[in-house]
Amino acid sequence: MFKNILFILVVATFIGCGEQQTATTSNKDLINFNKPFKSELLSAINKARSEPRDCHNGLGLIAPSQPLIWNEDLYASAYEHSSDLAYSNTFDHLGSGTKYDITGSNLDKKSLFFERIEANGYVNYHIVGENIAGGQSSVEEVMKALLNSPKHCANIMNPDYQEVGISIVVNPDSEYGIYWTQNFGGKKITFLN
Repeated sequence: MFKNILFILVVATFIGCGEQQTATTSNKDLINFNKPFKSELLSAINKARSEPRDCHNGLGLIAPSQPLIWNEDLYASAYEHSSDLAYSNTFDHLGSGTKYDITGSNLDKKSLFFERIEANGYVNYHIVGENIAGGQSSVEEVMKALLNSPKHCANIMNPDYQEVGISIVVNPDSEYGIYWTQNFGGKKITFLN
């Protein structure tokens, strides 16, 4: 199913090309072509989290974790970073420092992942994390790659995360062509007296 829609993703990517974004809230106003995949992307992560797994990070078998719920602020930050990677033709958790690094442009520096998350409205958290991938052409392919990477797998399985936002941006003129960002978060627990 995903491969059939790849062409639509490419066309939609070019629609937003060339527009300069200056305000953090503009990310949420964009016509995001990958929102129809929200349930497929969320299901893939929650399926992985539902099974015990050894991430080969020295911690042994990790117990299943609760399902994550979708968060629009985490999605907006993931979309910002996937767009930055695709159009600046870079691949790093650090923002590119170009006009495509919206949070970095607003801060006058290369953005850090947690700065993008905060700038897109995800605040009052106790933990956040980010996974990135490039070049995989299907949800199955990207999940396999991420789960085979100890650090990425540990992020996916982390029981402290409660929410996630995932984005895909395609730019066939870039090195990897397709860029995936998963942003995870866990809100602080507040107690009422």
